[in-house]
Amino acid sequence: MADSSNCEHNCSSCGESCSQRTAPQDMHEKPAEGSSIKKVIGIVSGKGGVGKSLVTSLLACKVGRDGFKTAILDADITGPSIPTAFGLGEEKAEAGLRTDSNGKQVEYIKPVVSEKGTKIMSMNFLLPDQTDPVIWRGPIISGVVRQFWTNVLWDDVDVMFVDCPPGTGDVPLTVFQTLPVDAIIVVASPQQLVRVIVEKAVKMANTMNIPVLGLIENMSYVKCPDCGKEIKIFGESNIQGIADDFGLPVLARIPVEQTMSVTVDNGEVEQLDVDYVDDAAAKIESLIHKI
Repeated sequence: MADSSNCEHNCSSCGESCSQRTAPQDMHEKPAEGSSIKKVIGIVSGKGGVGKSLVTSLLACKVGRDGFKTAILDADITGPSIPTAFGLGEEKAEAGLRTDSNGKQVEYIKPVVSEKGTKIMSMNFLLPDQTDPVIWRGPIISGVVRQFWTNVLWDDVDVMFVDCPPGTGDVPLTVFQTLPVDAIIVVASPQQLVRVIVEKAVKMANTMNIPVLGLIENMSYVKCPDCGKEIKIFGESNIQGIADDFGLPVLARIPVEQTMSVTVDNGEVEQLDVDYVDDAAAKIESLIHKI
């Protein structure tokens, strides 16, 4: 039982557990000193393989083209793909020393900067070889994600996108609890089985009191190169029904497109000129403007 004799009645910053608590403990951690991050947007999904990294990359590029300073925290520690999309195969994160507000020399990590200026931190930038596997248990992986926030100098960032691993386990929970996430976007694919998975992701965000900006469906269709007809290779989509059930907008439907796939695989995502995520980017930019 905590001693309440010295209680200052500031429950939001108190780490004690007592019967007089009137507000939940704020578990958000401060970023590295000198960082400036206006908004944090999580890109999540209840399952893997639906295109979270593609959506993250497209959004960062679009918002960056619109004049905002963007960053990506790649929280998919065991399966990072953001560096590949941006053509950052050999780059390594550099550590440096700086003087903090107390006059002490502290070490920090510099994010890698893409050709167009997006600041990126990914596990691949710390490995001797990008193909080296990361064979760690959940608590260690969560600790690395936390350090990507607290030890990396994220200076002058208008919006940070967090590419989360799939599911509702350790790492997404760490992201939601450690980072001041302003909102999330849930990525899905058209298969019927995805409905339950999307609902899990949305309900997790609701439980954590994090707003959901909307849903993005990837692999929605293939457009016939001859007649332009949209071919639903996974069957009819049910994304609108899911969105309606939760009162959320469908922000984008991204097709399976060979040119886009090849461009991303070649590390040239910043060269893509597509408008699939424009509506989602506009909602994010409106959040920045509200500051």
